[in-house]
Parts: sequence; structure tokens; C-alpha cells
Amino acid sequence: MEPPVMPVAPPGGEPGVLRRNAVTLGFLIPAAVILGVMVVYPTIYTIVRSFYGKDAHEGFLPSGQFAGIDNYKSLFTTNILVTAIKNSAIWILVAPALVTSIGLVFAVLTERIRWAVAFKTIVFMPMAISLFATGVIWHLMYIKDPGQGAVNAGIGALKSWWSPPGALSTASPSTSALTGSPQTGYVLHKAINPGTTALLGLTAIPPADVSKSAKQAAAPTPKPNEVTGVVWRDFKPGGGTPGKVEPQELGLPGVKVNLIDSSGKSVQSATTDDTGAFTFNKVSGSNYKVGIAASTFAAPFGGISWLGSKLITPSVILAYIWVWAGFAMVVIGAGLAAISREVLEAARTDGATEWQVFRRITVPMLAPVLSVVFITMLINVLKVFDIIISIAPGSTQSDAAVIAEQMWRQSFGGVNDFGLGSAIAVFLFLLVIPVLLLNVRRFRREV
Repeated sequence: MEPPVMPVAPPGGEPGVLRRNAVTLGFLIPAAVILGVMVVYPTIYTIVRSFYGKDAHEGFLPSGQFAGIDNYKSLFTTNILVTAIKNSAIWILVAPALVTSIGLVFAVLTERIRWAVAFKTIVFMPMAISLFATGVIWHLMYIKDPGQGAVNAGIGALKSWWSPPGALSTASPSTSALTGSPQTGYVLHKAINPGTTALLGLTAIPPADVSKSAKQAAAPTPKPNEVTGVVWRDFKPGGGTPGKVEPQELGLPGVKVNLIDSSGKSVQSATTDDTGAFTFNKVSGSNYKVGIAASTFAAPFGGISWLGSKLITPSVILAYIWVWAGFAMVVIGAGLAAISREVLEAARTDGATEWQVFRRITVPMLAPVLSVVFITMLINVLKVFDIIISIAPGSTQSDAAVIAEQMWRQSFGGVNDFGLGSAIAVFLFLLVIPVLLLNVRRFRREV
């Protein structure tokens, strides 16, 4: 037999490491260069710049006025930066948990309704809008005037069901015969007996506040065992006599009037008609007083100051949740679709209630998906920026400040303190690192 043919080594020995990995390096080197230029160098530059003052010289690396850790001290001593840190803490504690919880509830509920596709479309639609545009929309909705802001208009409509506004909110007595205040009501100082008429003139009433059904004021004719009266707008174009019902003076309909006995107790109530007239029947005794109830002067709902300093942060968080709840719902819904239905049905067969199935089976099986949404929201809220600028008016921008927004304002918003802005960026980077490590750990555990 012929001996086997042995392979012959190529001239020059085995190929080197570079030759063996030439293709790999050809792909990695451009990516590494881009990564170094776009990420590594800016990171190093920002860290170095954070130790220099506002007037340091810019270059390949900063030089000149060295500030040490003064910029980091300013983070915890400057009022607006302390407010930004506190607000960011509120964002971290509230927004991710609420977005995840609402997304979970929506995902579970959409499995039980026929119009699930339409519901998901509506909830997810805000994701198609930029956060800045979302802020503009919600800024308009948060306007305090119920006639302009949709949120306060809705609250006012609900409030009017159990606490309707009075017929007159700005009226005041036309003469000193009426005493009191809008909070307590106005009472006719002179005592009234059966068979007499009470004249209750009011002024300072804008024409727009007078009911369209109002007619010429007229005092009814008094009868025995009756106390009559009239409530009217005591104002006549061209002048008139206060306390006297005259032509061109309108009655005030819908006004609640009380008949008060000598002990101060209200014994009867009446409501004025279109001429402002009212009547108390079957009145016996004497020394009564007639008063206009305080409910007549109840001011209409004036709106909640959502854009004020106290509520601006919760208001912005609410708008943020409106945007991201759809994202959480879709992601959690995808995880929910992968859950074995046999497990759920087995639990129901064993007698578990829907709440028990949800709490002890659905939520634990969705834990990996819920952690993805929660961690994503944690990272996202640390970067929240444009929605704050577009929602908060100039007067409350400082009250709504967060770390990322202050990083921009200190560096590029007119202050031009790049040293302090870099220190804020480094601080924000340090806050993100634990969340990133948590995310990496989760990825490794899933692999």
C-alpha cells in the first residue's frame, strides 16, 4: 500500500492573528471609531469638564479655571437644582409604577371586551405624538378657566350636579336696607308682618348674569296672612331711585328667599319667578325678616390651578402616563398572550376567583414582562425633558424642574455654565448606571 498523503504547511508558517481576524476587524474598527468619537470621548470630556468653572477654556480637553468639586456642591446647595432632584425622585417613585400598573390593567381588560382593537388603538395613539406636542395639548387642557381648559370644564360639569352655582354670584345690595354678605346671605333689616311687601334690590349685576327669561320687575299685591316681595336688578339706564321698583328694571328669577322668624330660624322658603316676585303663604304672627339665601350668591366653579406651583409636577406626570400607558399595555398584552390558558382554566376549575387568578397566577407569570416595562420607564423618566418645557408655564418652570431639564438649561438655556451642566450630566449618568446594571442582570438571567 502507498503511504497516506500528508498535508504540506503553506510557505511562511501559520497565518497570524491579524490575518485570521481580518474580516472581523474590518467590521469592528469602523464601529469602534464611531463609538469612541460619539460616545467615549464626549463622556470623558464631560467628566473632565465638570471639574472646571464656567469660564474655562474649551479645547480637545478643557483648561483654565479649575473648580474642583464646586460644581457638585452646587448640585445640592442651589435651590432650583435641589428642587430638580426632589422632582426627579417623585418621577422615579410614581411614574414607572403607575404606567406599569395601568398597562397591566388595560392589557387584562382588553382580553374581555369585544371592541379590544378599537380600545387598544385609542390608548396607544398618544405614542404617535411627540412629547413636546403632548405637552402643548395638555397645557391647553390644564388652563384654569373652565371656559377654556377641558379638564376644569369636565370637573365643573360634574361639580354642578351636586353643588350648582347660584343665580347671582357678583350681586350686592343696592341700599343699606339689606345687610349681610355673599357667604351668609343678605337679610332685610326692617321687620316684615303679614300683608306687607319686601323690596330686595340688588345691584352690581352684569347684564350677562341676568337670566334671559327675566321680565319687568313687579311687586305683587300683598294679601292678609301672606308676605310678598320682589328681588330685582335695581339699576335703570339713565339713572333712577335706589330701593324703588321702576320701569326698565328687570326682576331676578331663580333667587331663593327665606322667611325668618324672630328667633332667627327660617320657617319658609320661596323662589322668585320671572318678574322677581315671591310669596310666603299662611304666615301668622309678626316681626319676620326676609333674606336672600347664601346659595344664590354661590360662585361658579372657578377651576383648579393645575399649572400652579403646587400641582405642576403631578400634572406633567399625568400627561406622561397618558402617553406611555399604551406602550405598557401593548408589551404586557404580548406577554399575556403567551401565558398558557390551561393554567388559568385549571385555577378557575379549582374554585379560584378572578381576583385570585389575576393576583396569584397572571401577575407572577407576567413578572419578566412587567420588569421590562418598569425598568424601561425608570430609564425614560430620568431623561424626561421636553414635556416639562411645553406644559409648565414660565412662572412654574422652576417648580417643575427635573435633572435632565436643568442639565440643558444650565448649559444651553442662557446660563451657559457648561461646568455645572457637565456635573449635572455626570450625576444623571451615575443615577442611570444602577438601572442599566439591573437590566443587564435581567438579560443574563433570561439567557
